Amino acid sequence: QVQLVESGGGLVQPGGSLRLSCAASGRILNLNTMGWYRQAPGKERELVASITPSGTTNYADSVQGRFTISRDNAKNTVYLHMFTLRPEDTAVYYCNADLCYNSDHDIPICQKDYWGKGTLVTYSS
Repeated sequence: QVQLVESGGGLVQPGGSLRLSCAASGRILNLNTMGWYRQAPGKERELVASITPSGTTNYADSVQGRFTISRDNAKNTVYLHMFTLRPEDTAVYYCNADLCYNSDHDIPICQKDYWGKGTLVTYSS
């Protein structure tokens, strides 16, 4: 009923930047906190940044000052601007949302940790 679709990943060279986008679609009633997580090879998935509907943000220490999360509530979209990328930023980046949607039977369902399928970001020197 709901899809989170990430885009914008790719190969980035030293000093480069990327902007990830995540668009939510479907029978959405409301989007609460949205965020980006990442999972590097051999490591656990970790929070990168999150943003509430009113714009309050939270960042992992490792990306503070280099990444910026934002959202367009009218477009049900969250963005992650990544600057000054480092080798350790290489990972699959996943969009995450706490949301409510209408089921096929028009019953409101609220779900935490709704996930996209991820987009790969690779730092290449």
